Amino acid sequence: MGFLDRYFKISERNSTISTEVMGGITTFLAMSYIIIVNPSILSITGMDKGALITVTILSTVFGTLISGLYANVPIALAPGMGLNAFFTFTLVLEKGISWQVALGMVFISGVFFLILSIGGIREKIADAIPYDLKLAVGGGIGLFIAFIGFKAMGLIVPNPATFVSMGTFSKTLCISIAGLFVVVIMEIKKMKGGILLGIIFTTVLAIIFGEVELPKEIISRPPSIAPIAFKLDIKGALQITLLGPIFSFMFVDLFDSLGTLISCAKEMNMVDENGKVKDLGKMLYTDVASTIVGATLGTSTVTSFVESAAGIGAGARTGLSSVITSLGFLSALFLAPLISIVPAYATAPALIIVGVYMFKQLVGLNFSDLKILFPAFVIVFTMPLTYSISTGLALGFLAYIIIHFVTGDFKKLNLPLLFIGIICLIHTIV
Repeated sequence: MGFLDRYFKISERNSTISTEVMGGITTFLAMSYIIIVNPSILSITGMDKGALITVTILSTVFGTLISGLYANVPIALAPGMGLNAFFTFTLVLEKGISWQVALGMVFISGVFFLILSIGGIREKIADAIPYDLKLAVGGGIGLFIAFIGFKAMGLIVPNPATFVSMGTFSKTLCISIAGLFVVVIMEIKKMKGGILLGIIFTTVLAIIFGEVELPKEIISRPPSIAPIAFKLDIKGALQITLLGPIFSFMFVDLFDSLGTLISCAKEMNMVDENGKVKDLGKMLYTDVASTIVGATLGTSTVTSFVESAAGIGAGARTGLSSVITSLGFLSALFLAPLISIVPAYATAPALIIVGVYMFKQLVGLNFSDLKILFPAFVIVFTMPLTYSISTGLALGFLAYIIIHFVTGDFKKLNLPLLFIGIICLIHTIV
């Protein structure tokens, strides 16, 4: 125990081993829904769902373990929500890019991030982006994810006259709505693992009403990762026309990871008197390494998970908590048969509640300044309405730059932001 205390600086950070263990378990319960939701989203591209379950777990274990052992922080990493939606719905389904090429794009974005991380360039770019636009990105992705969730439930369906309309109340829709309210109520009551328990509840209802068949076995060897591992097409991703989407991966990952790290660092008292996060560089390198490894194994961008705040709220202050979280995911490797029967409408409530949590970031927006509010509004609403995260990002950043340029407010326009604007313009035109 003495070694653990010294290595993770547990006493130094006013924590205990038991508190760190509880924090790790809490984080695992809060984010374990990703084991089900990520394969559910990515498998729409044609990727093998069984392999995705294993790869999702392995990439989460890798990122979270490195976070604990190298960065010594209670921050868990996993394939990011929003980023997996961008991968599936924007790149593969909308643009017709193969999932192999899309994985290559994720890999390249990770390499670019590694380059940007050297010398603190990544942090400088992050500082150049207006705070309100960062909030808008989170809120817009939240709406997009929730929209996907309502679509998976069957509550929102296509309509040739009005584009979308409300679906009919089928048995599966009623089951999914019941699961959604279970999740919401459990989250209101601050019950640990509410999202995961909501998915389990919805799946059990589906079994009871004959919509889902029980698996022949519950515990088995993990599905092989061979169908998707090392299948990324880096050469195919090296196209000028794909530069915009690659940067979109970078932007979204940047906002997700920095937003999570900064907010969690405040809770852990890891912010210095100048407002800078201690050891932010190590955390960012962990994020980058996880993305590169994740793409190689066969999943979309791996990023810091905001659900880590649940473990921090339970008292976690060190990397030991992350080690415990990674062990929890490792144990889930042998439950693939049980996990694979979960239908899309059972994971839909998780998408919606995560969307709600991301949407609430908009409370920090400056609603009194139209020069900020309008670009933020463009980002938030064009993401779900165009069914494209990258389009929302590009249009919002361009709106911000144009408005401030035309009104002569040049002090709000810096070189890094103008560089981002050029990339957005190229992406929009292409």
